[in-house]
Order: sequence, then C-alpha cells, then structure tokens
Amino acid sequence: MTVMASETQNDHLLNRRYDPNIGAVNELCDSLRDLKPGSEVSYVDPIHDVDECRILSLHSNIGSAHDSGFITAGDDDAAGRLLGVQWQIGLRPEYIMPWNVHPWFTPGESNGKLTPDQISAGLKPLLKLLALVPRASAIVAHGTEANRLAGLLLKTQNPLIWRRGLKTYKVRSLSGRSFGGSATKQVEWLEEMRVAYADAMARTGLTVR
Repeated sequence: MTVMASETQNDHLLNRRYDPNIGAVNELCDSLRDLKPGSEVSYVDPIHDVDECRILSLHSNIGSAHDSGFITAGDDDAAGRLLGVQWQIGLRPEYIMPWNVHPWFTPGESNGKLTPDQISAGLKPLLKLLALVPRASAIVAHGTEANRLAGLLLKTQNPLIWRRGLKTYKVRSLSGRSFGGSATKQVEWLEEMRVAYADAMARTGLTVR
C-alpha cells in the first residue's frame, strides 16, 4: 500500500512538471534530452520555483538516474542527508534548485566517474539554467565533478556571473564513498554543508533558522 501510494504521488508530481513555477526548467531538460537521442534527462521536482530560487544545488551525478524521474542528491540516503541540512536552517524548496553536472544519463546505466569532456559539456546547460532563475546568486557544488564545473563557470566571465555577484561553495558529495567515513566525520561534513547553505541563504537575503 505504501509503495503504491508513493508511486501515485510521484506520478502526480511528474504530471505537474510543466506547471508555471517550474515549466521553463523542465522544458530545458526536454531540449537537452533531444540533443542526445536515446539519452535520459531527469526533471526538476515542481516543489521548486524559478522565480523564487536563490541557490543552485549542483550534484556530481556519477550514479544512475533516480527512479522518480527527478534530480536528486544521489541515493535515498544522500537525499535524506540534504533534506536534513535544509530543514535545520529553514531552507524551503522554492528557494533552491537542484541540477546535475552532466544532465544526461544512458537509461539503465550508471554514469560512473565523469570525464573532463562530460563535465565541460555541462557548462552550457548550467548557463541556460542560470538564465531561467534570475534571482539565483549562489551555487553549492557537491562533489569533485560539481566543484570542477563550478570552476569552469567562473572562468567563462559571463556577464550574468559578475552582475549577480555569483558565489560558489564547494562541499562534499552526499552519497557513495564520498560519505563513507566514520560517524564523527559524517557529522563534520554535514556541518560544513550546513554552514555553506546558511551563508548562501544570508547573502541572498534569506533568513536562516
């Protein structure tokens, strides 16, 4: 019964992926998928909002696409960790937008470690996303690949970067071996993320809990 209810809820969210508050971003996802026939591009959950978004959460999507069809922080444990951090500081979903370094997946396969070319290929999609979220002025980059893409972004000298005073924060990935340390280490890493997101909130005008 619980699984069925979850599937029904997920179907409802997928049916809302073109709602006015998120439609432009998910149309971008469709256009990216069309660029690579046979590929899969995860959508952004309609709980997010293009007009209210202040922070991008950039993920190193080295695994497989999530079964929900939406971008996540990684596996269910990773998603839970990120939700916990956001709850602690009062970061509501409309103020944040998740995105993948390399938007494309091969259906049924894991991306594995992203190559430099795959990371570079994510630059144009990221710039297109930034153009759709005019109030976003901070990026929290999770993991090595996300950190590298954030570095490439800053090197483009695109006018919107300096016009918005865009700031990037480099933190760990939330899943896999990146989060395989001791319980003490995991607490430290989560605290680093909490500090990064809290600073991003403060500099974008959001109140931290």
